[in-house]
Amino acid sequence: MTVQTTGSRTAVPDGISAVNLADPKSYLDNDMDAYWRRLRADHPVYRHGRDGAYPEFWVVSRYADVMALYRDDRRLTSEKGNVLVTLLAGGDSAAGQMLAVTDGRRHKDLRNVMLRAFSPRALAHVTDLVRTNTRALVRDFVRRGSGDFAAEVASVIPMTTVGGLLGVPQRDHPYLLGLTKSSLSSDEADQAPEEAFLARNEILLYFSDLVAERRADPQDDVITTLTQSDIDGVPLTDQDIVFNCYSLILGGDETSRLSMIEAVHTLSREPEQWRRLKQGEVSLESAVEEILRWASPAMNFGRRALVDIELHGETIKAGDVVTLWNISANRDDTVFDDPFSLDLGRTPNKHITFGYGPHFCLGAYLARVEVKEMLDALRTFTTGFELTGEPRRIHSNLMTGMSYLPVGFTADEAGLATAGS
Repeated sequence: MTVQTTGSRTAVPDGISAVNLADPKSYLDNDMDAYWRRLRADHPVYRHGRDGAYPEFWVVSRYADVMALYRDDRRLTSEKGNVLVTLLAGGDSAAGQMLAVTDGRRHKDLRNVMLRAFSPRALAHVTDLVRTNTRALVRDFVRRGSGDFAAEVASVIPMTTVGGLLGVPQRDHPYLLGLTKSSLSSDEADQAPEEAFLARNEILLYFSDLVAERRADPQDDVITTLTQSDIDGVPLTDQDIVFNCYSLILGGDETSRLSMIEAVHTLSREPEQWRRLKQGEVSLESAVEEILRWASPAMNFGRRALVDIELHGETIKAGDVVTLWNISANRDDTVFDDPFSLDLGRTPNKHITFGYGPHFCLGAYLARVEVKEMLDALRTFTTGFELTGEPRRIHSNLMTGMSYLPVGFTADEAGLATAGS
């Protein structure tokens, strides 16, 4: 294709510049697969909002570039925010305290503290609980025959798991779920920005109270562990703990929940892939990785440039916002064969759903366990499923997925019989 240039800047065709990536509606109103294909091919480093109509930031869409910039904590920083809502607002009040928006030595020290509670070894005992809870939820849903899989199964598993780890009483799980679903996305198209802001503040206030309770009455949970932790002899402050609990509850819920919903949605339309899973022709491990690649629930994360960066003929200036698009990188056909087809046996499958580099998602192991147990329960208790109504998608410029998924299940009587009455 022929591209006009103005100085050193690429003049982006109207079909690209008309899509406002800051507007949640864009992801519902446009063919985003086609959009990302075009950006990867012709505008791998794209200056969004250059005409003044939208907020200005850089969009990086190719797998290799996204990977390289995720690793680069010398020229890029997370401490000015890591999602569009905070980056475009000018910064994040949790910088230097919340792991996701902290860099350098402080980030390394905080991550080491958090890993004591969230490493695979530390979580080994949790996998049995995830399996038990997931099998019970899926089994009971299949026995009922139909319902909203998003609300009745996929929303319950992650919140039960991460809420239990943090020490959130079970009676508060629905309340926190409602807040997490409103803080970075919305089930409704007309949610005011103030509602998301209030939801985020309510989560912080909730954990402020819970941290105070744990300091007064220690329990066997992650919050108690954090109240007893220090960095170089200096105890974590209440604010340190609250900000990181906020991050954990959001990260621990969104990725798993949206990936599980997408798994059922897609498999209902992919009978051959479902057959391969049901009959054990593909491993659960490879199926999990493909579902995570396919769903890519966190579409992007952002950074701010600390110095000028030259990339593909463009100059990202110091201070510019740079967004790294997982959802595009995970469909890059220079890395993934036939990336727009679901292949539960895909290998290798080095997707970047959990990011990469120093800020690789702390909850990746737990998310994989949850999706794996959900897939295993599906192939045990049902012979198949189909949509019984129209799904509803969430509204967000960060997350992608569905808030409502009406599904009818056909029971596998042999599988149900092995589960007992």
